[in-house]
Amino acid sequence: MKKVFLFLSIILVLFLAACGSEESAGQEEKKDLIFGFGVGTYEEQFRKGILPILEEKGYNVEIKVFSQNMQVNPAMAEGAIDASVFQSTSYMEGINKELNVEMVRLAFSPGAPQSLRSVKHDSLDAVKDGSTVALPNDPVNQERAVRILEDLGWVSVEKDAGTTDFNLNSVKPAAYDLDFKVLDPAQILASLEDVDFGVVNGNYIASSGLKISDALQIENTPEEHRIIVSILKENLDTQWAKDVKAAFESPEFEESILSEEKYDGFILPEVWETN
Repeated sequence: MKKVFLFLSIILVLFLAACGSEESAGQEEKKDLIFGFGVGTYEEQFRKGILPILEEKGYNVEIKVFSQNMQVNPAMAEGAIDASVFQSTSYMEGINKELNVEMVRLAFSPGAPQSLRSVKHDSLDAVKDGSTVALPNDPVNQERAVRILEDLGWVSVEKDAGTTDFNLNSVKPAAYDLDFKVLDPAQILASLEDVDFGVVNGNYIASSGLKISDALQIENTPEEHRIIVSILKENLDTQWAKDVKAAFESPEFEESILSEEKYDGFILPEVWETN
């Protein structure tokens, strides 16, 4: 009886090991990928520079563009997309807590800094008490925008202001008492005629055909606010994730970005320095 039990136990262990190997192999050999994007230039970068690399490796890639950035991460949490290119590490970490998911950074992607712009004024010297400044309505981009104003000395920001939970109660007048207009990030560029100044996310500048370098002030973007490729942590060691990472860090993608004048002023992945 003991021999029979031992034999059945061995068979069960071998069966489970085989199932695990098949499951792992199936995951490693995944060839159908879905990438999610918000509004902006990142989908175009991907289509021109990354898609050909992945297709050459045998991947079938579907591109989904969401009308609002806030729709992308829930789609990731639900398994509707495999990867996204639209957010920063800070934004992702805030959403991880909100949605109770584990997204991670797979690679950096070329991203545009925010910039302070105006159609009414051609100089920062035009600012005065009561000047209207349009800011993004989501906490992470709003914090970034306010830091530009802080660097100029226009406002002061409390030390414990936070990032993912940032709000304007942490902002106090410094050199000027400003009037903030909080808008959807995609609407600020079109609303510049209605305000004195506005802080615009860089991808909207590139999409509109304008130059980042024409701004009155450009953000010195910290690493936690640079654009990343996001995936679920459970997929980090898959072959497809490794291939996607390699594509974003490749000389071919670097050449694709550098050949486009619209990406002048973008923050480039540091790993490209070794290409």
